Amino acid sequence: MKPFDFQTGEVLLIDKPYRWTSFDAVNKIKFSIRHKLSTPGEAKVKIKVGHAGTLDPLATGLLIVCTGKETKNIDSYQAQEKEYTGTFRLGATTPCFDLEQEVDHTYPTAHITEAMIRQAAIDFTGVQEQIPPAFSAVKKEGKRAYKLARAGQEVVLQARTIEIKEFEITDMRMPDIDFRIVCTKGTYIRSMARDFGLALDSGAHLIALRRTRIGSFNVEKALCISDFEALV
Repeated sequence: MKPFDFQTGEVLLIDKPYRWTSFDAVNKIKFSIRHKLSTPGEAKVKIKVGHAGTLDPLATGLLIVCTGKETKNIDSYQAQEKEYTGTFRLGATTPCFDLEQEVDHTYPTAHITEAMIRQAAIDFTGVQEQIPPAFSAVKKEGKRAYKLARAGQEVVLQARTIEIKEFEITDMRMPDIDFRIVCTKGTYIRSMARDFGLALDSGAHLIALRRTRIGSFNVEKALCISDFEALV
């Protein structure tokens, strides 16, 4: 393996751990790089480090981290299509649409059939308008929506145009539905959970999510944080 050249620029594929924020992962990598490049008794080396697309704390999987001059290409990496696998749980909702908060409402599921679930996946494939979750990093009046929501304020966000290119149901273990989704930039899988439940005249929330691909970059080639530290 060729030596890292962090200052000229590297594109690092990182497998983000569960319950880590994307900011946590970038900070850990930045610390490791600075420690590697710094000489005892001298000022710490400054180096740009950033990621190309946030992953929620309860999600795992591919995080593209750029260093040095490669940070200029973050927008181009972020714009590429993404692939996710995960699980929706039918019959219940949470305020944030995942497990970060407790269930707030429950709904019937006895009427839901396999045919209804598969048809819903077909119906959600294509270009559509999606409303981001209130608990998200989308900015509302200059502030992050999640900060307003956590402060108890009502957050109303505008719908955004997204495209679900592929929506495959991979397993059904009622009330849990496993899926694989390929989508464009800006898609919130938590919002997909909300909308999927509504389409089935029920409710749903996201209980597992893993990003497996961004463009041609695959999580199978990604390093966990500890492996990256060891290589550095």
